[in-house]
Amino acid sequence: MRFPDGEPAPADIAELPTGALYVVATPIGNLSDISIRALQVLKSADAIGAEDTRNSATLLAHHGIATRMFAAHEHNEAQAAEKVIALLREGKRVALISDAGTPAVSDPGARLVRAVREAGCAVIPVPGANAAVTALSAAGFEGPFHFAGFLPAKSAARRAALRTLAALPATLVLYEAPHRITDLAADLAADLDGARRIVLARELTKRFESIHGTTAGEIVAWLAGDANRQRGEFVVLIEAAAPADAEEVSAEALRVLGLLLEEMPVKGAAKLAAAITGAARNALYARALEMKKGAQAE
Repeated sequence: MRFPDGEPAPADIAELPTGALYVVATPIGNLSDISIRALQVLKSADAIGAEDTRNSATLLAHHGIATRMFAAHEHNEAQAAEKVIALLREGKRVALISDAGTPAVSDPGARLVRAVREAGCAVIPVPGANAAVTALSAAGFEGPFHFAGFLPAKSAARRAALRTLAALPATLVLYEAPHRITDLAADLAADLDGARRIVLARELTKRFESIHGTTAGEIVAWLAGDANRQRGEFVVLIEAAAPADAEEVSAEALRVLGLLLEEMPVKGAAKLAAAITGAARNALYARALEMKKGAQAE
């Protein structure tokens, strides 16, 4: 077997399961940042569901891939899922890609994947580029991280979310668009300790990639110092809250929180435990995340 461009197909291509949805990570900037396996899957698929077929056409053309595409974006996920399931039941291979990075991670795809799984069809992940992990690898922050993605667009809701997240003992990973980066920076300066370290990763893997370390007290001035610093898509990394910053939680509050976590989601359990015990909700939320993570690891 050979691919259309004459490249010999690896021996295991013929063994790619049929009737399966392949969730394929694509480059976040540099078109060469795609795995050999991803290229194999995209070339061998019977169809590719793409967030924007025009955008993805550039990537596919660059790698000589002629597989037919159809739209699968946030506004048509239900209809796209029906199309995918029908193809899978015919024994076809279908790939799912977003405009950049890993589908269903702050990109469309989660609802489609869920529908495919609920229909009893196989879902196979093909890992690769991810902006959050790429930024983390170059930031120098140790320990666990908490991926929050895009915060609310309105300042009041965004600041409320930041206050909840700020006490977590983990590096915070946020995404932000260029037209809102200065607003986010102003909120970080207002709600965080001025010495809290922040890394701004902009235009990752692209020509004008920039990774800059700053602090909550300096971020506004740095962004204002050059309009070019505000361009492009951002990953904003905020260092974990120091242990001394976390409020003490009594044994009784932890007992109540543990009981509630057996029946409720983390956010609701923390809120109710705070109402019952009088402990700080942010501190309870942080502890609840730790308890959930520990339980999942067992």
